[in-house]
Amino acid sequence: MLTFVFKTSKFGAKLSVSCVDGHTFLDHLSWDNFNESGDLQHQVELFKSRFGHYPEAVYVDQIYRTRRNRAYCRNLGIRITAPPLGRPVPDDLAAIRKQTLEDAKVRNQIEGKFGQAKRRFSLNRVMTKLANTSETAIAITFLVMNLEALLKQLAFLFFFLGCFG
Repeated sequence: MLTFVFKTSKFGAKLSVSCVDGHTFLDHLSWDNFNESGDLQHQVELFKSRFGHYPEAVYVDQIYRTRRNRAYCRNLGIRITAPPLGRPVPDDLAAIRKQTLEDAKVRNQIEGKFGQAKRRFSLNRVMTKLANTSETAIAITFLVMNLEALLKQLAFLFFFLGCFG
């Protein structure tokens, strides 16, 4: 199952980043203010173009849980991680809370990626002067993060094959 998680950063440049199975994709970078909720449909379509199908679920912040985005996901058969609108039925409260907790655990993946990018790769300290060079530095940060994740997977594979091969 491919999970699709994304978040928008809140420093200098505004980024919309998606995370699929531990790999991050820089989907939108802008220096202007924009409403992040409008990015959901674009990012879902980017997911489809990358992987050939729509995701089973999208794990989003509260700002993305608009009626328009909910309807878009419902029409495509995508589960959006949002509690249902309206007053909940008391019998469903326990199930809703459990699902919300499980969704929050998956969403932590993207929060961790942003933390990793800021702490280990100095994403919050991009000090280049020009917009183009800053955008390049930001893109390279995500490239290196993906390369590191791939290297870890390959190291595990070689270790596994070395022990049991």
